[in-house]
Amino acid sequence: MIRSLRNFGRLVRAILVLSRHDALFPREYLGQLSLGWRLARQLLGGVRNRTVGDAPGVRLAMALERLGPAYIKLGQILATRPDIVGAEVCAALKQLQDRVPPFPTEIAVATVEAGLGRPLEQVFNSFGPPVAAASIAQVHRAQTTDEPPQFVAVKIFRPGIEEEFARDLSAFAFAARWAEALSKEARRLRLCALVATLSASVALELDLRMEAAAATELADQMAEDADFRVPAVDWSRTATRVLTIEWVEGVSVGDKQALLDAGHDPKLIAVTIVRSFLVQALMGGFFHADMHQGNLFVDAEGRLVVVDFGIMGRLDAAMRRFMAETLAGFLARDYRRVARVHFEAGFVPHVHSIENFAQALRAIGEPIFGRTARDVSMARLLQQLFETTRRFDMELQPQLVLLQKTMVVVEGVARSLDPDFDIWEASRPVIGEWMADQIGPRAMLRDGRSALDALLGLTRSLPEALANLESVARMLAGDGVKVHSESIERFARAQSFRIRHLQIALWIAALALAVLAIGPLH
Repeated sequence: MIRSLRNFGRLVRAILVLSRHDALFPREYLGQLSLGWRLARQLLGGVRNRTVGDAPGVRLAMALERLGPAYIKLGQILATRPDIVGAEVCAALKQLQDRVPPFPTEIAVATVEAGLGRPLEQVFNSFGPPVAAASIAQVHRAQTTDEPPQFVAVKIFRPGIEEEFARDLSAFAFAARWAEALSKEARRLRLCALVATLSASVALELDLRMEAAAATELADQMAEDADFRVPAVDWSRTATRVLTIEWVEGVSVGDKQALLDAGHDPKLIAVTIVRSFLVQALMGGFFHADMHQGNLFVDAEGRLVVVDFGIMGRLDAAMRRFMAETLAGFLARDYRRVARVHFEAGFVPHVHSIENFAQALRAIGEPIFGRTARDVSMARLLQQLFETTRRFDMELQPQLVLLQKTMVVVEGVARSLDPDFDIWEASRPVIGEWMADQIGPRAMLRDGRSALDALLGLTRSLPEALANLESVARMLAGDGVKVHSESIERFARAQSFRIRHLQIALWIAALALAVLAIGPLH
């Protein structure tokens, strides 16, 4: 009860801040509000908003910045959801600034010493003032005591940040539960799942060892990409609240003129950014989900260097396969195939017609064909997709939230480097390779080999199964056996499960053998 009251109090504070920025009931929508909501807006202080000239999305971004780090993270998630806040507000939320005044260096030093269990002078020869500060952490440039010394970036959490996030996330969950209990639309939008996604992301972000692990995992995954580099992690100087990583010397992707002055080709860099992201997400299933200009640099060798691994995304094999099938259907303009994939995945309730869903997909896909990349607005396309999901009661897929956000950001960064950038053409080699891996002959062979392995495993267990059956037969021929009805049901379900999987394994194995018999793949 006390916790609920505290959550309610935090939500009231948030409502007041949003109202005073005229972001809760924006004046632009007054004509759509009932008299009761207009009165509520006036009582809450929306009319006293001072940012008269700003758009609703800008005012919302300012309010979220004022409310603190958890609300900034929420805004970043909402920036991927035009179905909730609209395309214009999404565009404004993408500009959320997470910059705040730094905390004193003395506190940073104390955090480092407590986290590493050693005096600062045993760890670093020098430890400079903060070079960047955000609502969660700040970064210092330091030099190690190694021989030879190395320059590193030391990321340190703000005091009390974990407790602040815990309070606000509890309030978010409280609000989402009530919303889903009272609103069908909130249930369709899966607000509880949205908060759970945010909470899981924050939980990883609030342990800098996890960020270090993410950096090393991404480095291993992308090790063969000569155009992409991840700074090395210094594990001996990393703890829960302290991360030490190689200092990056390079030119920010956000400074196009500096890139030109350094002899780099912005157009090639744009292609590298998009392709490296697609390789991460589609081929590896693990991707950097915060690839904005401030986290991207180009080193002296022309390689793209990415920093800040607090927000990472994953796509499991099933989701990547679904995406490959969907993309293949769109490219072939086979909208019924795309619709069928959605129905088979369970994303669209069967109360809807597959033909009607295919027709809605056609309405999205057909206007794109024959148009240049510059004429195709990614924001508009996403808005159409989300409108379609609402019409057909599709539930949010949490795995795709960060992917959607990062895809839009990456395309924006690429087009800032090259206004004529064609994301489809740049993506073609990676997507072609990925689709061959997911649904082409290679995938068929891989699935066939897995099925053969499963079939061999079942074959090896066959003698044991026959021996067990023989034992049961002897028991039945004697005094008989008494088996509880519930046990019989469980046994039947287990056998049915094994039979179904044996049939699937046999079919896949037969298909794989047929492919092998046809000849080598080219």
